[in-house]
Amino acid sequence: MCPSSRDPTFSIHLQKMGDWTESLYERLLPDADETDEILPVMVHRQYPTLYVDGPFGSPSENVFHYDVSLCIAGGIGITPFASVLNHLLNEGTKSSRLRRLYLIWVCKNITSFLWIAQVLCSLQRQAWNENRPDFLNICLHLTRSRDVQILEREYPFLNSRVHVGRPQWRHIFDEVARYNPSTTVGVFLCGPKGMSKGIKRICLKKNKFHTKFEFHKENF
Repeated sequence: MCPSSRDPTFSIHLQKMGDWTESLYERLLPDADETDEILPVMVHRQYPTLYVDGPFGSPSENVFHYDVSLCIAGGIGITPFASVLNHLLNEGTKSSRLRRLYLIWVCKNITSFLWIAQVLCSLQRQAWNENRPDFLNICLHLTRSRDVQILEREYPFLNSRVHVGRPQWRHIFDEVARYNPSTTVGVFLCGPKGMSKGIKRICLKKNKFHTKFEFHKENF
């Protein structure tokens, strides 16, 4: 996640998939327990030197160029949108032309949502304080695990946003169109190819509300 005018630091989030990321994981956290929900406290050890190049442009930057944006993430695909959420949290919901943001995140396990749960709750609270209660619309879809007790205990606000099962994309787009008639909605997706193809087909179809969906995708 990139730094902002109020937060000069940035963080890098990697999913352990394959030899390279597994090797890096072992170099950085050799004693970590994979079942831990939170990264263990850093201890004094010799870490490898990392070189960072960038930043480079991303389709998600255009989220702020629309009055209404719909962000769709599959699993780790939430990463580019985490930067968007942090920007809004740091700069305020009135820092751009964006007046409504939809976020749909599809995950297999409930623990994945804990990564930015606090950011989502803080941004929703900030939108209310800025008299924009309809600014952020969150839908979290859980495709495997049905255990939502973690969210119930720690983030009751998000608990009511969790839906068990895969999203009904046609219904979701119809609802967005109904609440935003005759509007151009920016659709930003970061997820698997199958999800991308299906969403793109829906965006190209006309609807009775004369809402136009402009599709943007970002690869893993």
